[in-house]
Amino acid sequence: MSPAERSDSADGASTPTGTGAGTGTGAEPLTTAQIAEHAGVSVATVSKVVNGRSDVAAGTRALVEEIIRRHGYRRQKRAARPAAVLELVFRQVRDAYAIEIINGVQLVAREHRLAVVLSELQGRHTPSYGWVEDVLYRRPTGVIEVFSGLTDTQSGQLRSRGIPFVLVDPGGEPAHASPSVGASNWNGGLSATRHLLQLGHRRIAVITGPERALASRARVDGYRTAMDTAGVPVDPDLVRVGDFRAEEGHARARELLRLPDPPTAVFVCNDAQALGVYRAAAEAGLRIPEDLSVVGFDDLPAARWTVPPLTTVRQPLTEMAATAATMVVTMAQGQPLAQNRVELATELVIRDSTAPPRTAP
Repeated sequence: MSPAERSDSADGASTPTGTGAGTGTGAEPLTTAQIAEHAGVSVATVSKVVNGRSDVAAGTRALVEEIIRRHGYRRQKRAARPAAVLELVFRQVRDAYAIEIINGVQLVAREHRLAVVLSELQGRHTPSYGWVEDVLYRRPTGVIEVFSGLTDTQSGQLRSRGIPFVLVDPGGEPAHASPSVGASNWNGGLSATRHLLQLGHRRIAVITGPERALASRARVDGYRTAMDTAGVPVDPDLVRVGDFRAEEGHARARELLRLPDPPTAVFVCNDAQALGVYRAAAEAGLRIPEDLSVVGFDDLPAARWTVPPLTTVRQPLTEMAATAATMVVTMAQGQPLAQNRVELATELVIRDSTAPPRTAP
């Protein structure tokens, strides 16, 4: 059965009869009429909430949503099909990272004759309340969240309406019940740092991503593990917190290069910040890799065109996105997932931005 062939209720919800966000008591989920009776409102009001309509008072909406969350929702009628659309949601759309994700989702969408709708959270870590209302109203086949997440309430709203969702490279720790796709970030940080250690570097700096970002924390943990295993203490002055933007990489690299004992190498937790490091090195009159070795993370297309080409950890972004889209389609077809968390392998790609330090220890 294709996603477009799923059946729903007349009021637009899509949780199968007998399922829902229940309390665990085993009781049958409630019908629209029963929810209305519990809430002391009209059936029409409940229908508006279920379908994401905005013309309901906030207090009434919260009450109805809480009843749905506790007891689940049961449809009584056959309804229109869900829209043949995948909602692709980015925290920000700003570089080739987003293009790689879009390409992966489209590979799967075309195969299943689905359109892709793109939206941006303008830097927020979770969607706004209005976004959830819009999704409930549009009723897409599924939702893919990239480097962001959903609140418990938002997750419950999508589940109770039978709208499947998957998180890609989630910004924080995904809830146990939230399907997600990521990369082996810890191993990537480990391999990047080991490469620099094997070249003879000991003053190895790291420019991280946001501290709350799960991927960033894992990459830094890999860096620390490699340093510890090699018996090289991590100098706190060489650990700088970034935000995955080139401007931040530039600023943090300038700080590092002004230290009395600057690093001979930098592991940068994404390629965009690595470009900022390149600029800071040029401004300081340093050559890469003769004076400073640089390793990035992502292997975006620009990495091979920098001068010199960037050594980086390849994160399989297109494959991650395609995997997430396949998981959404699988759930939309009513089939169980083989696993809730999928982690794809990273790979160190050695180019010309790394070399032994001028004076090996």
